[in-house]
Formats: sequence, C-alpha cells, structure tokens
Amino acid sequence: MYTHRALSKMDLTDICGFPQTEQELLYVGPSFIFPLTPEQISHSLMNRFEPTVVIEEESGQIVAYANLYNHNGHVCWLGNVIVSPSHRGREAGEFLLHAMMHKAKENYGVRELFLSCHHANSRGLAFYHKHFFRPFDLKISKLADGRKIITVQMKRNLD
Repeated sequence: MYTHRALSKMDLTDICGFPQTEQELLYVGPSFIFPLTPEQISHSLMNRFEPTVVIEEESGQIVAYANLYNHNGHVCWLGNVIVSPSHRGREAGEFLLHAMMHKAKENYGVRELFLSCHHANSRGLAFYHKHFFRPFDLKISKLADGRKIITVQMKRNLD
C-alpha cells in the first residue's frame, strides 16, 4: 500500500534516480538535463506547487513524484510525473495520479486538470487514457539542442 506527502529536500536524491535514460527524463520535463540532479528539481519548483511524493508504506521507500503548475481559475496542469522503475506497473502511478487530482480539486477548486505527454511516450499516453484524460491539442516545441518534440495536450474533468 502507498501513502503520500509533500516533497522534502531529503527526497530529491531518490527522485533523481528514477529516470533511467535521457528519453525518460525528457518525458518528465523537457527542460531537465540527464542525469537529473536535486538542483534541477529545486529550480523547477520556482513556478510549481504541491510537489508530492508517494511512499511505499511497508519499506518507507519513495516511489513516485509529481507537482502542479499554471493554476488559473478552475484549471491547472499536472507536471513532472515520474515513478520509480521498481514500482512501475504496481499501482504507484495510479495512487499518485489520484492524490494529485484530489489536491487540485479540494485545495484549489480545479475542475479540469491538464497535462502534456510526449508523443513517443506510448506507455504514458495509454496510462492517462485509461484514467479518462482525453487529447485536446498537440504542441510542437523546440528543445535546447534544436530537436523538435510533439506533446499531446490532454485534460480530464474533475467534477
């Protein structure tokens, strides 16, 4: 079973070990540079809120992380979602997603939660679709190295 709590500075090193490749880190956030460092996460939090970790109750191990951003009226965005490789497919992602949806709705009055999922992240797209997020737009962005990436903009009603 899992529980969640606010991110603490001591959690940063554990989270930095979650992305196993440059591609995985790109899915977490296109501005991050592999390997992920605690400083990069701390810097990203300057314009984010509700940074949240999921903890496996039995072991006390941190197994997932996400945050919220761009709160505007009844809308906000879910960001920087990552699950530990050892807990992928073990319901940690579902627990994290439901915790973040609850926080958005109860703490901020959010009625629609938005997210971006990169086109190559088929596992992520399937996961969000399974949890009733639906595409509403595509965004083409240029990465720091000049490559372009397509993100699928998705949303879910929280009412």
